[in-house]
Amino acid sequence: MSAGQDDFGLKADRLGMVYRRGAQETVALEDCNLAIRRGGWMSLIGASGCGKSTLLRIFADIVKPTHGEALLHGVSPAEARANRTFALVSQQSTMLPWRTIIDNVALGLEVARAPVSERRKAAQEAIDLVGLAGFERAYPSELSGGMRQRAAIARALTLRPQFLLMDEPFGALDEITREKLNFELLQILKETSATLLLVTHSISEAIILSDKVAVMTPRPGRISRIVDIDFGHERTAEMRDDPRFTAYESDLRHALHGTPDTRVLPSQRLSA
Repeated sequence: MSAGQDDFGLKADRLGMVYRRGAQETVALEDCNLAIRRGGWMSLIGASGCGKSTLLRIFADIVKPTHGEALLHGVSPAEARANRTFALVSQQSTMLPWRTIIDNVALGLEVARAPVSERRKAAQEAIDLVGLAGFERAYPSELSGGMRQRAAIARALTLRPQFLLMDEPFGALDEITREKLNFELLQILKETSATLLLVTHSISEAIILSDKVAVMTPRPGRISRIVDIDFGHERTAEMRDDPRFTAYESDLRHALHGTPDTRVLPSQRLSA
C-alpha cells in the first residue's frame, strides 16, 4: 500500500447496495465514493431513505455491499470488526436495565473476554472521559436520555476504537442537550484521535462535528457534493456566531435541495 493510500482512514469505492425481497428490488446506493483521512471527521447528510445509514452499516460490517469496496485503514469491514478497530453508536442508547452503568460500559470488553481488571479499568477511564464519574453504580432508569447516550459512547470507547461510526447518536435528545454533547464529543475526538463517520439529519450538527460534510442524493444514494468545513479541530460553542457557520448552513441547505447558492463564503472573500 502506498503512503498516500495509507493516509485514508475510511474509503468507499463505487459502493452499490441493492435490497431484494422476492421479485422487488430497492437500489439503496449506487456508485458511492468517499474518502476520510486518518483522524478526520465526516458527516453524511441527505433526505430520509437516501442510504446514509446503509453506507454506515457497510463500514460496520452489518450489511455486505452488492458491489464496490469499503475499507477501514486498508482492510475490509469484516477484518476491522475482527480486529475491534471500530465502534458503532446508534440513536438508541441500549442499556441492560439490570446492570449498573459501569457494568453496561464494560459489556463490550466482557463479550471480548477481556480480563476483569482490564475491563473495569477501561470502563472507569471511559466513564471519566464522558463526564459520568459518580454515576458508576446507578442504573439506566436513573439517568436522563443524554446521560444514557454518554454511557453508550463510553462503552464504545472502552474498545479504544480507531473509528467511531455514529448513526444519529443524538437525534432523540432535546436541542440544548444535543449541542452540549456535540461539543463533549469534539473533546473526546481530540483526546482519542479517532476517525469519525457520522450520520445526521441536522445541518448545524454536521458543521460542528465535521471537517467535511458529504451530501447524498435521494435514493439511489450517491455523494453529490462534499463541503469542507474550515474550523480546524479547536472548536467551541462560539463557532456558531462565526459568519462562516451561517454561510456553511446556507451552502449545505442549497446542496440538499439541489439549488445553487450564490453567496460567497467569508473564507472565499478573504482569499480572493
